[in-house]
Amino acid sequence: MTTTSQGGALPSTGPRPTTDAPGWSARHAHDPTVVRADDGTYVMFCTDALAGGTPEAGVHVRTSTDLVTWTWHGTALGSVPPEAREWTGAPGLWAPEVVRWSDGRFHMYYSASTFGSNTSAIGLAVADDLLGPWEVRDVVVRTRAGQDTQNAIDAAVTWDADGAPWFTYGSFFSGIHTLRLDPVTGLAAEPGDLGTCIARRPDSVEAAVEGAFVVRRRGDGDGPDRYALFVSYDSLFSTYNVRVAVSEHVTGPYVDRAGNVMTDVDLPPDEVGTRVLVGHRLTGGPTWLAPGHNSVLSIPTATGTADLMVHHVRSGDDATQHTAQLRRVVWTRSGWPAVSPEPYAGEGLSPVAPGIDLGLTSGPHLIGTWDVLDLRSTPQVTAVGPVTASQLVELASGDLTDLGADDVVVFPSRDQVTGADTLSFAGYTADGTALSGTLRTAAPGA
Repeated sequence: MTTTSQGGALPSTGPRPTTDAPGWSARHAHDPTVVRADDGTYVMFCTDALAGGTPEAGVHVRTSTDLVTWTWHGTALGSVPPEAREWTGAPGLWAPEVVRWSDGRFHMYYSASTFGSNTSAIGLAVADDLLGPWEVRDVVVRTRAGQDTQNAIDAAVTWDADGAPWFTYGSFFSGIHTLRLDPVTGLAAEPGDLGTCIARRPDSVEAAVEGAFVVRRRGDGDGPDRYALFVSYDSLFSTYNVRVAVSEHVTGPYVDRAGNVMTDVDLPPDEVGTRVLVGHRLTGGPTWLAPGHNSVLSIPTATGTADLMVHHVRSGDDATQHTAQLRRVVWTRSGWPAVSPEPYAGEGLSPVAPGIDLGLTSGPHLIGTWDVLDLRSTPQVTAVGPVTASQLVELASGDLTDLGADDVVVFPSRDQVTGADTLSFAGYTADGTALSGTLRTAAPGA
């Protein structure tokens, strides 16, 4: 279960003044999700992991015009709504999910719980504007310790191929579940329904899976739609990591690249789920520790849409410090999501640059020195958690297969170390392990 600030509740359901947290940008943001407003402004909703400080526990709001610089905007829900508070006794709110509903209004699904307990509830609030005010509605899903095996926390909403909304939730205990929502009310289509299990882990690792998010990917031509399930494994304090699996059905079964089903608790627990984002350090850059609890933001571009993973991460220099990051998500030829090694920094999101087909994985434009993050590498064991380090590799051939790439996509990026606009790739090796890299130094004339 994701830990957050557990300070006193705030009485207002409207945003607090921006002067409450000057200069915070995306610092302290936990469990983030981002929604694009009609005027192009991006609004981040999250819980903030700064115990005993400002802001207090609640659903907090930041805004941005470029997805890079974020401005604190206040608190959307500062107090636990009465029905959820009475059920859970929770002092604050966690892990908001905000989506635009079919009637044009916005739905916020907030979580109320106490750390380590599955006496939990996910409630609904609605608003005409992303910045509120928010009108509290009913509880959508509730669970009670000793009665239910599920844990009603960490909501995410997905629409299936028929346009029906689905509600995915869960943290530890009996895993991740999904159920159908009423397309009008946004509540459970069948009151009391706790859904179908789509991912779980054994008790030997404390059943540590949470922060699920499902993305529907439309099929090409006559091919079926596919659903990609993102989940976070292990301890949010140190070993957190993001894994993916795919299915042709929103209810599963979800299968990783090795063919393992995400509900299989008989296999070694670290072998299930394909890792796509872990604690890591790029050459010359900072250490990012325990990334996870992601959502996926789809935004319009000049050539279609682009997907960005929104997640929180800890500083390797001080693991008590958090921030939110966005990273490009690309889709390989085999239909799998892959995650950029670089945090998004405002670079172009078009898949094609003038004169260069970035879908090609070989060519003179790829000759040079690459900083390669290979998740086949053994992580370094540090005092704060495991860290996978990238390696500088010379690529004289201009063929990414020489780096081990098998199913990858090349795209524009911005090198977080040098600040230069460059190219990155992300995808998988032949054995299905995540592999990514950034062109650190291009060959002269390339």
